[in-house]
Amino acid sequence: MKKSILINKVYRKSTIENTKRKIIALGSDNKININTFLNVKTVLLVLTFFTLLLFSHQGYLMAPVFSFIVYYLYDYIILDLKIKKRSKLLEKEAVFYFKVLALTIEHEKNLKTCFEITSKAIDSNISREIQISLEELKYGKSLIEALNDTKKRIPSKEVNNVLFNIIESNKYGNSIVDLLNNQIEYLTDKRILSIKAQINRLPTKISIISVIFFIPLILLLILGPVLIRYFINF
Repeated sequence: MKKSILINKVYRKSTIENTKRKIIALGSDNKININTFLNVKTVLLVLTFFTLLLFSHQGYLMAPVFSFIVYYLYDYIILDLKIKKRSKLLEKEAVFYFKVLALTIEHEKNLKTCFEITSKAIDSNISREIQISLEELKYGKSLIEALNDTKKRIPSKEVNNVLFNIIESNKYGNSIVDLLNNQIEYLTDKRILSIKAQINRLPTKISIISVIFFIPLILLLILGPVLIRYFINF
C-alpha cells in the first residue's frame, strides 16, 4: 500500500493509468508489476539527477536533460518496444486465426462455441488471450464483456478492430463470416505491403553498410602508397 501512495504522489493519475494500459497490453503472460515498474523508474530518475548534479561540471544543465531522457527512454525500452513487437506478432497470427474462426462459424452458429473450438485448435497468443477471456464466462461475464477484456490485452488496432466488428455483427445479426473474410483480406494486404516496404528499404541499408565499410578501404588504397613513401623518406 505504501508503494501505491508513493506512486500516486510522484506521478499524475493520467500517467499511472497510461502505464497500466501499456502493461495490460503486454498480455496475460506479462510479469511486470506497475508498482515495481514505477518505483524502479523513480529510483533511476533520482540517481540520474543527483549523480549528474553532484559530479558533473555542468550538472545544473545535464541533470534535468538526462533525467528527461531517462524518463521517456525507460518506458520506451521496457514497454513500448515490447508492445510494438507484440502488435506485429498478433497481426501475423490474426490472419490464420480468423480464417479458422470463419470456417468454424460456417458449421457452428454459436459464437462462444466457435471461439472455444478455434482457440483450442490453434496455439497462438491470440488463442491464449481469448481462452483466458472465455474462462471468465464461468463467473457471470457475457461474451461481449469477455471480448472487450481481450481487446485490452491486445495492442494491435487492426486485431481489436476485427474483434469490435465481430461484437457489433453478433449484436445486430450481420454476417460474421463475410465480415471476417473482408478483414482477413485487409490484414493480408497490409502484411504484403509491410513486407514490400521492408524489401524496398534493403538497398538503403546495404548502401549505408557499403559506405561505412568500403570508404575507409578505398581511402586506405589511395593514401596507402603516399603514407608508405612519407614514412620511408621520414
